[in-house]
Amino acid sequence: MNAPFNNSDAQTDRAPLNLLIAAPRGFCAGVDRAIEIVEKSLERYGAPVYVRHEIVHNKYVVEGLKAKGAIFVEELDEVPADAPVVFSAHGVPKSVPAEAERRNMIYLDATCPLVSKVHRQAERQIEKKRHIIFVGHEGHPEVIGTMGQVEPGQMTLVETIEDVDKLPFDTDEKLAYLTQTTLSVDDTAEVIAALEWRFPNIRGPKAEDICYATSNRQAAVKDLAPDCDLVLVIGAPNSSNSLRLVEVSERLGTPAKLIQRADEIDPEWLNGVKTLGLTAGASAPEVLVREVVNAIGQLRDVHEKTITAAEEKMVFKLPRQLTE
Repeated sequence: MNAPFNNSDAQTDRAPLNLLIAAPRGFCAGVDRAIEIVEKSLERYGAPVYVRHEIVHNKYVVEGLKAKGAIFVEELDEVPADAPVVFSAHGVPKSVPAEAERRNMIYLDATCPLVSKVHRQAERQIEKKRHIIFVGHEGHPEVIGTMGQVEPGQMTLVETIEDVDKLPFDTDEKLAYLTQTTLSVDDTAEVIAALEWRFPNIRGPKAEDICYATSNRQAAVKDLAPDCDLVLVIGAPNSSNSLRLVEVSERLGTPAKLIQRADEIDPEWLNGVKTLGLTAGASAPEVLVREVVNAIGQLRDVHEKTITAAEEKMVFKLPRQLTE
């Protein structure tokens, strides 16, 4: 665990600082559900409970669950057949639960329901004999999981408009597109526009795939960034939605820094800063937000204000194994 923020060497004049805190921020319903699945699995089955991949992209959360008895592994073959295993919120290829079934394992699927919705959409498009263009970031667990819902060769990944230009399909080919749920709203709109321009008959989902929490957190940053000299985003370097928050701020002309904990703050960042923005990616708990606020309060005379872009009341149900 990181050491507490240490201000012993910092030179500070306690100058006033306006701190604009984004709302919504931090945990979304899918992350809440995934963490609760691990915790309740530990209560029901006892330790250890295995988790395939990081349950969510946050070191603080992962370390907290390890302390309670969770064991994180990369692949299913690292899990004893008689031990319960949880699949991460990002989703897994179909081959993973199929292997768990073959081994008669107890498994719980913590895939975010909004990611599962994309999986079902992929299946439906394949049933309609359409090739799927998937907009996402290569190597991200959600992308691996979604592309693993269909047979190899039935889905093509694109990340940029340039990738769209290189697609080898004819304009009249039967195509559909889907997107990763944690992308930049603006970037994705540009890629989709390019797809629709090049392939006029391409079919998209009835509703946007980018999840409500991703969209809301980006909207909150758009609201506060223009009034800030700097924006801090609490999140992990491998968290797609957190990285997108940094990009949203920078696109509006406001510098942004991605940090995981308060001890990563360089006091020099605040030199000349009169208004600071603060938000947290969907995998970052509120305790880390307060940790950062307290650390900044050691440096400056902070005046907090919350900038609210949307209200969130979404709650997702737990798997039946944990409720029956």
